[in-house]
Amino acid sequence: MFTASQLLDKINNHISELQITRTPKGLYEPIEYILSLGGKRIRPVLMLMAYNLYKEDISSIYDPATGIEVYHNHTLLHDDLMDRSDMRRGKPTVHKVWNDNTAILSGDTMLILAFRYIAGCAPEHLKEVVDLFSLTALEICEGQQLDMEFESRSDVAEDEYIEMIRLKTAVLLAASLKIGAILAGASAADAENLYNFGMQIGVAFQLQDDLLDVYGDPEVFGKKIGGDILCNKKTYMLIKALERADGKQQEELNGWLNAENCQPAEKIAAVTEIYNQLAIRSVCENKMREYYTLAMESLEAVAVAGEKKKELKSLVKLLMYREM
Repeated sequence: MFTASQLLDKINNHISELQITRTPKGLYEPIEYILSLGGKRIRPVLMLMAYNLYKEDISSIYDPATGIEVYHNHTLLHDDLMDRSDMRRGKPTVHKVWNDNTAILSGDTMLILAFRYIAGCAPEHLKEVVDLFSLTALEICEGQQLDMEFESRSDVAEDEYIEMIRLKTAVLLAASLKIGAILAGASAADAENLYNFGMQIGVAFQLQDDLLDVYGDPEVFGKKIGGDILCNKKTYMLIKALERADGKQQEELNGWLNAENCQPAEKIAAVTEIYNQLAIRSVCENKMREYYTLAMESLEAVAVAGEKKKELKSLVKLLMYREM
């Protein structure tokens, strides 16, 4: 069995050695640029880890693992453009280095390349893998649309939000694990349990992001605290605050949500104080723990020796509590 760190090194080396020889360079240079920015590579590592539960020769699935990472970066490239983000992993975003049109076209190209890499899997698993990947890509678009629609709504319910983050974030983690299991010849039950594990841990990860945006250490979190508060993003934290607030707190919270001219630091402090009064941090942590527990139960149901699952458990625990 490989460790997560070893698998990360292997997939990083593989991606760094990719050579796109097609032209024009103006289309492919942005792709090479965003892939060179690195990142945690969580999705391909999870795919390799799932495969490694059953088989040792992980090099045979480097192509589909690369496809998952290329696809993920495709979504980031388009997300940065839609959000007008200036920075990604400490570097200027593609649309800032080049322009909006290049970001759109290079992003579309990454989607096509992702499918080509995914199709590099064993022929006997091709249809099942491509069907799952296609559904996942479709669901991520659905999640993104819901997220955008939530921006103009003041009545987003908890279950709607959980469904949105399931689609936007969790399904790709789930699919990565399931594809790894499928390619390793795992049973249908094991593949489904690994899928559920990824889904549940993905929801927990996003809830963690919501929490860290308010209570995280900016040096560790990698970005300024309070960004979600400043843009009135419908996070789990805000939804629960609006749900639990009394009349006075509701009035104050809505006042900040509708404020057009205010000092950013003042708004962040005021909304955070309302969260503190309502114990929203504990509410979010409890929901995180709920999904984390479900994820561990799904992993426990996977019919391989417990020793083999230790590395997967350790990785998830590290990711869940690295910044708390």
